[in-house]
Amino acid sequence: MNFNFLHCADLHLGSPLLGLSEKDADVAARFAAASRDAFSALVSEAVEAKVAFVLIAGDVYDGEWRDNSIGLFFNREISRLARAAIPVFLVKGNHDAASVVTGAVALPDGVTLFSSRKAETRLLETSRVAIHGRSFPDRAVDENWAVEYPAPKDGWFNIGLLHTSCDGRPGHASYAPCTVSDLAARGYDYWALGHVHEHEILSRDPWIVYPGNLQGRSVRECGPKGAVLVDVEDGRVAGVRRLIVDRARFADVSVDVSAAEREDAVWRAIRDELAPVAGAAGNRLIAARVRLSGETILHRDILARRAQYVTDARGSLQHLHPDLWLEKLVIETREPRVSVAPGAGLASLDLAAMLGACEADDDIRAGVEEILATLRAKLPDAAREELLTANIGDFVAEARALVLSRAGGGRA
Repeated sequence: MNFNFLHCADLHLGSPLLGLSEKDADVAARFAAASRDAFSALVSEAVEAKVAFVLIAGDVYDGEWRDNSIGLFFNREISRLARAAIPVFLVKGNHDAASVVTGAVALPDGVTLFSSRKAETRLLETSRVAIHGRSFPDRAVDENWAVEYPAPKDGWFNIGLLHTSCDGRPGHASYAPCTVSDLAARGYDYWALGHVHEHEILSRDPWIVYPGNLQGRSVRECGPKGAVLVDVEDGRVAGVRRLIVDRARFADVSVDVSAAEREDAVWRAIRDELAPVAGAAGNRLIAARVRLSGETILHRDILARRAQYVTDARGSLQHLHPDLWLEKLVIETREPRVSVAPGAGLASLDLAAMLGACEADDDIRAGVEEILATLRAKLPDAAREELLTANIGDFVAEARALVLSRAGGGRA
């Protein structure tokens, strides 16, 4: 029998997007709406493609609801699938585990939610598909559930639906840990995984797939996002196709400004790096983190006038794309190395030498850390998180550059 199905995961509806909301509430609101719009687009694609069924491998929600609106939105969209006679099979992940989301919005007809007590099998007679799955009972699951999944049903197309950190995926908590070998040993035809936010095919025999999340939520989740469409022919997977449905994107680009001697050269370099990103995004909203790097004579000036550079960078990006927003400007530039001839007058270097010694002074660094600790205690969560990851050396180096810029006209 030939059919296709849709596999998605990690919708994270209702994500608070704290980092963005502290910087620009309007942009944060648009990204939050993008998550819902992406899911609506996914449902439309499923209906248009006339898929046999839809699999959701966990984390529909981002956590406990503040109200029922997110649950009602999900139900409204899922009901569109029910009206098209497309069944949905769902497991809960760590973010929407039974102990986390306690909202009382009942799932509509046509949705099968797998038990959190043990792995179970549900049969779809029309396609002769056996789907095996288990929901998270709690936020943290340490056991390897894959080895306890039911045996495959002979003569049927077998699918495993699991929210897991398979082979310890980088950047993701190790929940329901397992290996590719564990999954392959079950004898299923396809493993529909969730939890990892990047699209990845771990194996093609059998097929073991992470679809990635539907919508990027921070600068750590860049590029196109969506789900996968799986084609089945004569009881075997014939192909897996990405379905891109995101409505806004993050970008993280490094811009080498070593050759820049004037500010306008910096803006040209930034636009050159972001042009391909803007072109690929189409009319989507883009939040871009720009990292300036390289040895440049503008180093001191950039650090001394950071706020002005941020303002000017935002204006420059608007000429490239009508909806391109600067999420953050990261300064990673360095001063060019300067050679001093023997016997040359060194008086002009006394200030730089003194400040250079300050950078390595343990007492000064301890004082900076004390100031940062005070700020962390007073700032909101998103800003506090940024300070927690801050490098003390960067603060001291920036202060040094600011002093030298004010003393020497902005250049080395």
